Amino acid sequence: MLQHVDISPVPIDDYRSIIGDDAIERLRTLANQLHGARILQLNATAFGGGVSEMLRSVVAIELGLGLDVEWRVIAGDNAFFEVTKQMHNGLQGDDRSIDQQQLEHYLQTNRQNADALPDGYDIIIVHDPQPAALLHFAGRGSASWIWRCHIDTSQPNADVLGLLRPYIDPYDALVFTMDEFVPPELRKRNIQIIPPGIDPLSPKNLSLPDDLCRRILRWAGIDPRRPLLTQVSRFDPWKDPLGVIRIYRQAREQVPGLQLALLGSMATDDPEAWDLLQAVRAEANNDPDITIGTNLTGISNIEINAFQHASDVVIQNSQREGFGLIVSETLWKETPVVAGRAGGIPLQIPESGQRFLVEPGDADAAAARVVELLGDPDLSATIGRDGRNLVRERFLMTRLVADQLALFNQLRKPISIAAS
Repeated sequence: MLQHVDISPVPIDDYRSIIGDDAIERLRTLANQLHGARILQLNATAFGGGVSEMLRSVVAIELGLGLDVEWRVIAGDNAFFEVTKQMHNGLQGDDRSIDQQQLEHYLQTNRQNADALPDGYDIIIVHDPQPAALLHFAGRGSASWIWRCHIDTSQPNADVLGLLRPYIDPYDALVFTMDEFVPPELRKRNIQIIPPGIDPLSPKNLSLPDDLCRRILRWAGIDPRRPLLTQVSRFDPWKDPLGVIRIYRQAREQVPGLQLALLGSMATDDPEAWDLLQAVRAEANNDPDITIGTNLTGISNIEINAFQHASDVVIQNSQREGFGLIVSETLWKETPVVAGRAGGIPLQIPESGQRFLVEPGDADAAAARVVELLGDPDLSATIGRDGRNLVRERFLMTRLVADQLALFNQLRKPISIAAS
């Protein structure tokens, strides 16, 4: 229970050339105000998906700032993760209900993890629905508790939200990506809006030479001389990878030789992904120009980096989306994006690229936008440059850490004053 994830600290000065002196000093000031506080980041998986990727960098930076912070992961069986995936989908609007037996298993697993929770933390930040009931079973103690929701909850299934509310309401603060995601039933709580961010120094986002990117693509079965369309995402129905194949086939009618890469990570807390992966393989029907890769077949962060860098267009065919870190990751590499107008995606798209947002499910529009970008390298380059600048300004990991530390200080302020 409660696996400890080992993370090495990253010196904050490593980011100075990217974010500047003022941002570095603000981070140090916020961290110094938390001196002596013991912090826990708690979620459901150590790999696969945006939350675990962000936590790896958040914890490394916080450790580099001298903070006493740990990252722990809850334990659960397949039945637990099946019901929490159903909760995840329900919070995004899926109409399937959760029965009493499923709820009892969810609560029993949270109780078991709560029993294993060490004492002595000052701040505990719990991510998403999987461990949301830990506060109920562990008790508040002397800690400030934060629930961080990474999901688009703008139109939640009322029954699913109703099941979770008794376990969410007692938190000292609730954090969402966008104000639009805050359900009306929760608006009287201490609500904080903190968008995610990407780590420019992580293996997925650090600068790679063009030649190395081409070599990695050849290793993965891609011909670098031909145009490439890529989607990077979990194999999740809300990301609609089957729809991406349809978009690719439509675009290829006008762009002969177009290739498609569908890349994603498989995570321990997402059993639904395995069935969808098999459906994607069946839909691809052994097309030699469709490459399907996962972290289990050698597609690591470096390979993702190379694909995002060397693709002609990256697509994010989301039907619903909490944020879509892939968009900022791609634009950081100055590659243009065609994406569904869903959740936090429009926040990340520069003005020059807004026309390449399409209504979710509109395959015809998406294919047309892909074809347009493939035929206009100058426009693609403009969107890429503008996108990188926007990401630098708003969506880097260091900004996310600063926002998080400011919230920690808000919750710890009375204790800090008393202790001084």
